[in-house]
Amino acid sequence: MKVSLIGQIAEVDREIALRERVYPEQIRRGKMRQAEAEMLIGRMRAVRASLSFLQDNEADIRAMVAARKAAQA
Repeated sequence: MKVSLIGQIAEVDREIALRERVYPEQIRRGKMRQAEAEMLIGRMRAVRASLSFLQDNEADIRAMVAARKAAQA
């Protein structure tokens, strides 16, 4: 299944929001440490930043790939 960058970013945003709601209770109940919650949310924020970079530079990336393919032909 092909998922657009916009769809991927929306899903990551949803997941970050979910974690921000769920993790505090997990920490209070002793099921998760604060540092772990911060690390896991930080990873998702990094995923979001990577996807946003790809979205912002999509045209240039596609042009570079096309140019490489043309040069190899």
